Amino acid sequence: MSEQQPNPHPAPAHEPPPIPGADGEAWKRVQLARHPQRPTFTEWAAALFTDFNELHGDRRFADDAAIVGGFARFRDREVMAIGQQKGRDIKEKVRRNFGMPQPEGFRKALRLMRLAEKFRRPVLTFIDSSGAYPGIEAEERGQAEAIALNLREMARLKVPIIATVTGEGQSGGALAIAVANQVLMLENAIYSVISPEGCASITWRDANMKAKAAEALKPTAADMLQLRLVDEVVAEPPVGAHADPAAAAKLLGDALERGLDAMASMAPEALCQSRYQRLRNLGSYFS
Repeated sequence: MSEQQPNPHPAPAHEPPPIPGADGEAWKRVQLARHPQRPTFTEWAAALFTDFNELHGDRRFADDAAIVGGFARFRDREVMAIGQQKGRDIKEKVRRNFGMPQPEGFRKALRLMRLAEKFRRPVLTFIDSSGAYPGIEAEERGQAEAIALNLREMARLKVPIIATVTGEGQSGGALAIAVANQVLMLENAIYSVISPEGCASITWRDANMKAKAAEALKPTAADMLQLRLVDEVVAEPPVGAHADPAAAAKLLGDALERGLDAMASMAPEALCQSRYQRLRNLGSYFS
């Protein structure tokens, strides 16, 4: 009787449990928002603007490469464009601190917005960050104060402001450049108070529960529109913006133009009041 040959691929003693929510819509959107080929701010800027002139530095400490901004021309309009830049390859990602701004980045953004107000130019901001940099050196230089100051001062600016969530919009790092008259969100972007991994680590003490956390956070564009936290969802080409960046930029450009047209004749005081009223109407609750 021949000896039975051992199975070269033995079955595991037990199958690992599936990750809760792993097949959910929210987690799929998180993955698309983080797609390695998704356009970065400098690529959006190249497609949307002409005569983009980058301005550097916060005039206090340094130039934070995680935030890029400058005057530009958008469809015959002079605007100030400001965005969070993650970087494309490893070398650039390190230089840009993976899109996580330091206090000087937020202060640079505010300096540019005040400059735009001085010359009566609309402000267009582009949000794509996993959050503000949490390192001790950032805290020592006043990270929380820099974010809070931006929130206050953006509410007072007397020019039109349109913020667009193009990828990840996470935590205070997103809010610091998102106080606007209109907030747009790309179809496959996400917007939430914390990353799914951070939420899972706090709630379940297990980052592997990130997909379940994503479902609970409701960070998708459809969720944000339903909660009235964004004003318009901008469609993306099939598969996503990474599949056809030029078409995605055209769709976004049309949405930005509509928003600027709607605010073109508004007085400065009316712009501030409109922004204030938008903030007062955010979200839904049950009494």
